[in-house]
Amino acid sequence: MHQISKILSSLRADRRGVTALEYGLIAAAIIVAISATVFSLGSSLNGSFSSVNTSLTGPAASTGTGVTNSGTAPIN
Repeated sequence: MHQISKILSSLRADRRGVTALEYGLIAAAIIVAISATVFSLGSSLNGSFSSVNTSLTGPAASTGTGVTNSGTAPIN
């Protein structure tokens, strides 16, 4: 029993694990912040590029085919 209490007290005195855990939590928070930023900017940029694409080429090109309903390429 004395051996177990000695091991537990030595583990309590060792703070290296706490520091590693703190760095891990900081890294996780940074990853979450970057992911949220990329996700929100990605949606915004996608909408902006779609709007610019529609403005430049007309509504038929927004389908991604680049061909109008009549089967001809859009004339700019």
